[in-house]
Amino acid sequence: MAVSDKPVVLITGCSDGGIGNALARAFASEKCPVVATSRSVNTMKSLENDSRVFLQELDVQSEESIGRALANVYDKFGRIDVLVNNAGVHCVGPLAEIPLSAVKNTFDTNVYGPMRLIQAVVPHMATRRKGKIVNVGSVSALAPGPWAGAYSASKAALHALTDSLRLELGTFGIDVMNVVPGAIQSNIGNTSVANYSKMPEWKLYKPFEDAIRARAKFSQNLNSTPADELAKKTVAAVLKENPPAWFTYGKFSTGSAILYHLPLFLRDRILRIVMKC
Repeated sequence: MAVSDKPVVLITGCSDGGIGNALARAFASEKCPVVATSRSVNTMKSLENDSRVFLQELDVQSEESIGRALANVYDKFGRIDVLVNNAGVHCVGPLAEIPLSAVKNTFDTNVYGPMRLIQAVVPHMATRRKGKIVNVGSVSALAPGPWAGAYSASKAALHALTDSLRLELGTFGIDVMNVVPGAIQSNIGNTSVANYSKMPEWKLYKPFEDAIRARAKFSQNLNSTPADELAKKTVAAVLKENPPAWFTYGKFSTGSAILYHLPLFLRDRILRIVMKC
């Protein structure tokens, strides 16, 4: 794969059926060399025949895996212009009973994973005084409801880190962008249900089990925004000379912003009705 003058883009979490996979295809359609990563290249079969996409194993929870992956990328392309921290896991369960191991795994992937990539890539970008870091958050961080508190908290933490990074890295010519998807059609519903099946039987919250289980697939209804649509809009924003600091798109994105600004008593009342708690 010859290196073009288009930005070299590294994306985490590119398994088939997900947002990262759609982003990889959208960047490639703009003629960008793309490094699509996942814990296993076998999960990225749909990208195998795209000549602009280089598949690379990368586990965001492992510094060693990140180091190996970046060494391969620098050897092949000589640079990374855009880092997209997309890899993430959902986590559903009442906070008073959910195993702390599940909460830790959520933060290790959704918060510490991006930080590992950022700390590994920033020295390279700072030397070149050029680069873009894109963190994929969630509208659930704007109005956290019941049953997915660990996930919402991890995305809220990522939003806060992104705001700080934007100020800290601007001095090195590095743009930092927060992408905040709404309800997007992806494989997150299936993986969330699979993860939920490993949870213990609830005690205090046994009467709410149907509502809790429904939360695992809440974003995957028939009106959810297609991942390809989100990806196309996101890529257009990222490739701007001066990308926006905040970009949100998709089902519930406007509604979540409205909830964020409502008085807490009113927001709580709405979420109690919607989430049946």
